[in-house]
Amino acid sequence: MHRLFVEKTTPFANDSAHLIGDLRNNLAIESIKSARIVQRYDLDGLTDEEFAKATQLILSEPQVETSSTELSLSSDETAFAVEFLPGQFDQRADSAAQCVQILTGKERPFVSSARVIILTGKLSKEELEAIKKYLINPVDSHEVSVNALYKRTDSPEPTNVAILKGFNQKSKADFERYRSELGLAMSTADLLHTQKHFQKEDREPTITELRMLDTYWSDHCRHTTFMSKIAKVSFDDGTEVIQETYDTYLATRDEVYGANTERPVTLMDIALMGMKELRKSGELDNLEVSNEINAASIVVHGDDEQEWLVQFKNETHNHPTEIEPFGGAATCLGGCIRDPLSGRSYVYQAMRVTGAADPRIPYDETIPGKLPQRKICQESAHGYSSYGNQIGLATGKVSEVYHPNYAAKRMEIGAVVAAAPRKNVFRGGPENGDYILLIGGRTGRDGVGGATGSSKEHTDDALDNSAEVQKGDAPTERKIQRLFRNPELAPKIKICNDFGAGGISVAIGEIADSLEINLDAVPKKYDGLDGTELAISESQERMAICVDPSEVAYFIAESDKENLECVHVATVTDTGRLRMTWRGKTIVDLTREFLDTNGVQQEATVHVEAIGTESPLDCIAFESFADALGDLNISSQKGLGEMFDSSVGAGTVLSPFGGKHQCTPVDAMVATLPFLEGQTKICTHMSWGFNANIATWSPYHGAAYAVTESVCRAVASGARLSDIRLTLQEYFPKLGDDSSRWGLPFAALLGAFKAQHELRLGAIGGKDSMSGTFNDIDVPPTLVSFALAPGNTKHVVSPEFKEVNSLISFIEVPRDENQLPDFRALKEIADTLHGANILAAHTLDHGGIATGLSKMAFGNGIGASIKTDINLHQERFLSFLIESKEEITGGIVIGKTQIEPTIQVGSDALKLGELYDAWTNPLSEIYPETADPSTSEADTFKSTFEAKHSTTKSQNPKVIIPAFPGTNSEYDSAKAFREAGALAEIQIFRNLTPQAVEESLADLAESIRKSQILMLPGGFSAGDEPAGSGKFIATILRSPEVADAVMDLLKNRDGLILGICNGFQALIKTGLVPYGEIREPKPGDPTLTFNDIGRHIARYATTRISSTQSPWLADTQVGDLHNIPFSHGEGKFYANEEDLRKLAATGQIATQYTDLSGQPTMAPEFNPNGSIHAIEGISSPCGRVLGKMGHTERQGPDVGKNISGNLYQPLFKAGVKYFS
Repeated sequence: MHRLFVEKTTPFANDSAHLIGDLRNNLAIESIKSARIVQRYDLDGLTDEEFAKATQLILSEPQVETSSTELSLSSDETAFAVEFLPGQFDQRADSAAQCVQILTGKERPFVSSARVIILTGKLSKEELEAIKKYLINPVDSHEVSVNALYKRTDSPEPTNVAILKGFNQKSKADFERYRSELGLAMSTADLLHTQKHFQKEDREPTITELRMLDTYWSDHCRHTTFMSKIAKVSFDDGTEVIQETYDTYLATRDEVYGANTERPVTLMDIALMGMKELRKSGELDNLEVSNEINAASIVVHGDDEQEWLVQFKNETHNHPTEIEPFGGAATCLGGCIRDPLSGRSYVYQAMRVTGAADPRIPYDETIPGKLPQRKICQESAHGYSSYGNQIGLATGKVSEVYHPNYAAKRMEIGAVVAAAPRKNVFRGGPENGDYILLIGGRTGRDGVGGATGSSKEHTDDALDNSAEVQKGDAPTERKIQRLFRNPELAPKIKICNDFGAGGISVAIGEIADSLEINLDAVPKKYDGLDGTELAISESQERMAICVDPSEVAYFIAESDKENLECVHVATVTDTGRLRMTWRGKTIVDLTREFLDTNGVQQEATVHVEAIGTESPLDCIAFESFADALGDLNISSQKGLGEMFDSSVGAGTVLSPFGGKHQCTPVDAMVATLPFLEGQTKICTHMSWGFNANIATWSPYHGAAYAVTESVCRAVASGARLSDIRLTLQEYFPKLGDDSSRWGLPFAALLGAFKAQHELRLGAIGGKDSMSGTFNDIDVPPTLVSFALAPGNTKHVVSPEFKEVNSLISFIEVPRDENQLPDFRALKEIADTLHGANILAAHTLDHGGIATGLSKMAFGNGIGASIKTDINLHQERFLSFLIESKEEITGGIVIGKTQIEPTIQVGSDALKLGELYDAWTNPLSEIYPETADPSTSEADTFKSTFEAKHSTTKSQNPKVIIPAFPGTNSEYDSAKAFREAGALAEIQIFRNLTPQAVEESLADLAESIRKSQILMLPGGFSAGDEPAGSGKFIATILRSPEVADAVMDLLKNRDGLILGICNGFQALIKTGLVPYGEIREPKPGDPTLTFNDIGRHIARYATTRISSTQSPWLADTQVGDLHNIPFSHGEGKFYANEEDLRKLAATGQIATQYTDLSGQPTMAPEFNPNGSIHAIEGISSPCGRVLGKMGHTERQGPDVGKNISGNLYQPLFKAGVKYFS
C-alpha cells in the first residue's frame, strides 16, 4: 500500500482561502488563523516505480502542487481527515484508478481518497467539533484517521435471504409495530393485505419480497396518495369559485368516461382530466400515445422532412437533496434525464427550479436535525450543475424560489427536453422468451431505500439514512445517451425502462407481466451485496431493455463499442409471476395480479377551507425600485445560473442572461432540435410558473396562476399559445387523515384544471411529491407548471431592450371577479403578440412594472423614460412589457427607451448602475457573480504572421476526435469540422478492461496516423479528476504508441492539433502547448488552474485575436473580436514572467479576454477565470498546436440570439484551408 499527500502551493490554494472565510463568516470562529486542505491517496497494487510515475503525472501537478508520502504538522496545527462512506461512489478515487490503469497497462489498482483539513489556531474542543459537524455530512461521509493506512478488507459473505417466520400470524397491532421496526413506507392496511395474499399462497414472504412490495407500492413509484379514492368533499363558505370548478370537473368526467363510470374521483384523475378532455375532443392531435410511460411526448414536424418525437419530463429529488444536497441534486437531474432517455430520445436542454428558505439565515439558527439552508442551497447547486456539466446537457434556465416554509424540506425540481427522429423509436411489447438486458453502471448498496425514503415525511434522524442517496456517475449515463442515439440500434429496442427508485424490482418488474430475473447475473460494484439489496438498489446510470433473443450479441457488441457493460439478467415468461433467483434459490415469487393491486387503495375525505382574505394579487409591495429589486425573490440569480453550462450542444437559442452585459434573465429557455448534421430552425420553448405567496394565500389560485404564468412566459419568448403542452409538479405536505390537508392539493389541482380548461391546453405529464413535512413545518402548497412548445427560431423573442427610442408598452391581462385571469383576453393577447413585430417581451411577475423595466434595461444598459399614471409598483402578475417600434394592439405606451443609462420616472432619474447594485446585492455572498477584482494589469499582445499552408494537401482533411469517458463536446466539434469541409470521425476510448485499454490505445494511434488533424474536444474527462482536469487525456497522450503517433503528425506530416477547454487542459499538461512536444511537467511550467471564483463558470466572453502565428487563426486579423461561450472550472492560465515574455516574443499568445471596448483586461466580469494577462489561448512554437478555453465549436445561425457581438470565429474553416 502506498500513501501520498498532495497540497496546492500558496498562490493556487484558493480552496483553503475559501474554507477559512467560510468558517469565520458562518461559524464565527475567529481563533482560526489559517487553513490547509490536503488531498490524500492510498493506492494498492503498484510497484514503487509505478507509484512514483503516478505521483508525477496523475496524482499531483508539479506546476501548482507539492506532494509527499508523509504529512508533517506543526505544534499549533490541528488535523482531521474526511472520506466518503463505504459504498458511496468516489469519483476522485475512481478516476485516479482509471488514469493509473492507462499508465501501467494493468488492472485498475485499488485507490482510496480522503481530504485532510489542517487548521492553525487555538481551537477549543467545542469549536473543533462544531467545525467537523459543519464540514462532514454523515449521510455520505465520515471522519477517518489522518495517519492510519487504509485497510482493505474482504466483504463478508452475505447471509441467505430470510423468510419472515410468523408473518402470517401477526395481528394489526403487531403490524403497526412491525412497520416502525423495519422502517416501512407501506401502511398497516398494506401489510394486512400482503398477509392475506401469502396466507392464500400458503407460505410466508421473504424479506426481499416485503422490501420489494414496500418499494413497488411506495408513493414515489405508485402515486398512492394521488390514487386514493376521494370519498367525500366539503367546502367552506367563500370557496364558490372552487366548487364551480369542481362541478365543471365532474361534468367533464361524465363527458370523458360516460355518466355511469365507476372510476373513483382521485387527485390523479383531476390532474389528468384537462388532458383527457382535450384528447377526446381532438385538440391534442400531436400527442404520442404509447404503452411506455417514460415522459410526455409530442410529434413535431422537422424541417428535415421527417417527424420528430419531442419528449419532456420533470422530476423532484426533495428528500435526497435535503439530507445530502450534492448527491441528491445531481441524481435529480440524472433521474430526470433517464426518463426520456428510456424513451430513446436525446436530452438536449434542462431547467432547474428549486425552493428554499432564506439561505442567508445564520448557521446558529439552523433547525435541529437539519442542514443549514446556505449549505443545502450551495451544495445542491454544485451537485446539479456538476452532473449536467459533465454529461453535456445545456441548462437554459435556473431559478430558486424562497419561502420560509421550504425549511420543512427543500424543493429540487429538474425538467428536461429531449428529441429523436420518430423513425428511431419503435414502440413494441414483450413476448414470451424475450430477453431483458441490463446496460450501464454496476449495482451498489448506495440507492437502497431511495423510493421509500422519498415517500415518508422528513424526521430528525433523516441524516442517518446514508444508503438512500447516491453519488451520480454522469460520464456513464452519457455513454448510454450515445448508445441510444444510434439510429440502427434504437429501433431494435422493444421496450425500455430506467433504473430509477426501486432498482431491478421496478425497472425490470414493470416491463412484462411474467419474468424470471437472475440476480446473480447483475454486475456489482463490490462483493457482499445480498439478494434484497440487488433487487431494490436504485441506479442513476442503468437501463433495462427488452429485445428479441437474436439481438443479444448485437447489443453486447454495440454497448462495448460505447464502453458500456451489457448483460442478460432476465427473461420474459408466460407464468403470470415475477420471480427472482439469487444463489440458485428463488427469493421473490409474486403473482402479477397481486403486485398490480398496488396495495390497498386508500380513501380520503377532503375539506376545502376558505380562501385567505389578504390577496397578494393587488398589493403594492414596494415603495421604490431599489426596495423591489432588493427583495430576495426578485434579486439577481446570475451567480447561481452561471454555474451551469448553457451552451453545450450548440443549439441554445437564448442564453440564460442576455444583452451585451449578459444581465437580463430570459423568460423561457429556447433551443433548436438536436440535429447531428445540418442546421434547423425548429426549436422548443420551455418555461415555468409558480408563486409561493399566491399559493399560500389560495392553493387554487396559486395553481391557476402557475399554469397561466408558464404559458405567458412561453408566449413572451415567441411561442404560439395553442402549441403549448404542460407538465405539472405537485409538492405538498404529508396529508395523513386530515381532510383540510387533503383540501390543499385538491384545490390546487382544480385551479390547474380551470386554467387548462379555459386555455384549451393540457398537462400531458407530471410528478407528485407528498412528503413536504418536518415536525410542525409544512412546505407551501406547491404546484409548479412547466410549459413546452415547439416553434421556429424566426419567432423567438428575448426580454432585454434592444434599441434606443423604441416604444415601451404595457399589456395587462385583466382579472375577473374571482381574481382569476381573463383567459379569453389572454388568448387574444397571445395571438396579437405572436404576429407582431416585437423587439423585446417580458412577462411581469413579483414586483410589478418597476422590476420588469429594470431587468429589461440591465442587459444592454439601455435606459427608459417612463410617462404614465399607472402605479409601477403594484403587482401585475401575468401582464406583459413590450419593446417595439410601432404601437401594439391592446398595449398602453408607457414610455420609450433611451441612451441614458437611467430609468426616468417624472423628475427622478434612477441610475441603472445603482439599481443593478441593489438587484445583485441580496445573494452576492451565497452565489457571487464574480471573483474579487485583480490588482494586476493585462498587457496587449500583437503578433501578425503570414498565412501558412501544409505540405500535405487535402480538400477534405480527416479529423480524428477521440471521445474519452467524460468527453461531452465531440458531437459539436465533429459537426463544426464537417460544416467546414473536413471528414470528422469520433472514436470512443474504451477502458473497462486492460484489453480494451490496449486496443483503444492502438486504435487511437492508428487513427492519428491516418488523419491530418487531431481534435481534443471539451468535457470532463474522468470527471476532471483526480483533483484536476485533463489528466486522463494527458495520460493517454503520454502512452508510447499514441505519443509517437502525435509527434509523427507534428514533425513528419505537417498536421494540426486543436484542444478546446478540456482538450486545452490536456495539451498544456503534456507540454504540446507551449513547447510543441510531449514532455514531463516541471515546477514553474505554464498551466491552467482553478478559476479565481472557485467554481465552474458558464457564460459568453469577448476574446481578441492577439496573434495570427497559428494556422488555426489564419482567417482572422490581430484585433478581431469574437464573443465565445465558455464553460469550465479550471481555465485560469498562469505562467511566470520569463515564460510570458518568451511566448509574447514568439507570437504564441493567441487570444485574450477583453472588455467591451476590446481592451485586454483582468476585470472578472470580462476575464471570467482570472487568467494572467487575460490570456485565453496559446499555441506551440510552430503554431500548429492551438489550445484555447472558449468553445468556438458552439456556434450556429440561431445560437445566442440575445448575445451581442460577433459570435462566429472562423477557426475550423481555417484549419481545413491549411491543407488546400
